[in-house]
Amino acid sequence: MQATRIGSFEINRIADYEGPFFAPNEFFPDFDPAVVEEHAALLGPKLLEPGTGKLMFSFHSFVVKTGRHTILIDACIGNDKERPSRPQFHHMKSPFIDDLARLGVKPEEVDYVMCTHLHWDHVGWNTRLQDGRWVPTFPNAKYVIAKKEHDHWQNFHASGADSPHALAYEDSVLPVVRTKQAVLVGDDYALDDGLWFESYPGHTPGNVVIHAKSGGERGVFIGDVLHHPLQCLKPAWSTFACTDGEGSRVSRTRLIETYADSDALILPAHFPAPTCGHIKSHGSAYRFDFRA
Repeated sequence: MQATRIGSFEINRIADYEGPFFAPNEFFPDFDPAVVEEHAALLGPKLLEPGTGKLMFSFHSFVVKTGRHTILIDACIGNDKERPSRPQFHHMKSPFIDDLARLGVKPEEVDYVMCTHLHWDHVGWNTRLQDGRWVPTFPNAKYVIAKKEHDHWQNFHASGADSPHALAYEDSVLPVVRTKQAVLVGDDYALDDGLWFESYPGHTPGNVVIHAKSGGERGVFIGDVLHHPLQCLKPAWSTFACTDGEGSRVSRTRLIETYADSDALILPAHFPAPTCGHIKSHGSAYRFDFRA
């Protein structure tokens, strides 16, 4: 994704990985291959890998420069993390920090890290490995997290569950809590730059979207309310990764119906490049129109 704008805000994307991920029948419990066959031309090779049919995914962060602050929205996968159940990303090495530098941003210049939720693939760059310890990647940043979301994963971690999300809480959330850089807020939190949270539970209990408004233009960083453009065609399809499949369906349907045919720029967490775009009516359902 090239730099885009919402009013005076400049927005860039930094990806840890972009490419094939799960097969759709593995990712969506309710998957129906007839939907892909019917909409093959609309989906195309950028959204489904030719040959395998795997979903094309991106795992990325957004860097927002408001003119007052530099804000990272979701912190992606991260390097050196112990993720044995996700071998594709286990002990990963990506040029994330170099990519950040290419945007003219040093880690110490990030003012806020805003989290839509605390799954392993959204918090990884909260921390980096230094001398065998996990330390905050962004030493001067406040890490803004919905308290409901934090408390859920804190309890999940304390339960001793064997999960990449529990590992992520240990290595990517707890260190910023210990340094008192984590700011636990209500799910209607607003930053005076023109960004604010709104609750969209289901994918996780404290999941939020992040609104942005500047110069009369607006955008919505939707995190994982939608994982893939297929869900515009089939809003009922939740994923195996959703804590509450029915709650996720309700939130996803609400988001799609709210922003369909509107001027709001939608910025998803996993859509491949060019990533952002608009939700449009399409027959009896919807489609995602990527911004060129």
